Amino acid sequence: MVAMLPLERTVRQRIIDLLTDTRLSSYQLAQRLGISERQVEDHLVHVVKSLTRDRSRRFLMEPAACLDCGFVFRNRSKLTRPSRCPTCRSEQITDPRYGIDSLRAKPQRLDRSASSE
Repeated sequence: MVAMLPLERTVRQRIIDLLTDTRLSSYQLAQRLGISERQVEDHLVHVVKSLTRDRSRRFLMEPAACLDCGFVFRNRSKLTRPSRCPTCRSEQITDPRYGIDSLRAKPQRLDRSASSE
């Protein structure tokens, strides 16, 4: 069952909510948000920019891969799915998947000399 997200949140806020601690493709996001994949990809660019300033979370992209030869698009900076494999020219490419991981804050150490008053 798909959880419904509150409509009073912006599309980008809902994308962040959906991607937190999970991995989804742009197609899966489009289905859950009721918008086109192209709109999702446009919003993802802005989500990435927002998260670069947020030190508590990190945007991740699992790269697309060729189903025929296994080539992985590791160094691709575009968030969209590649059209064809540079190695074998196949168009059988998996969708990249996106996610947001929460970065756990490290517990702060107490300075014993300052606390012994």
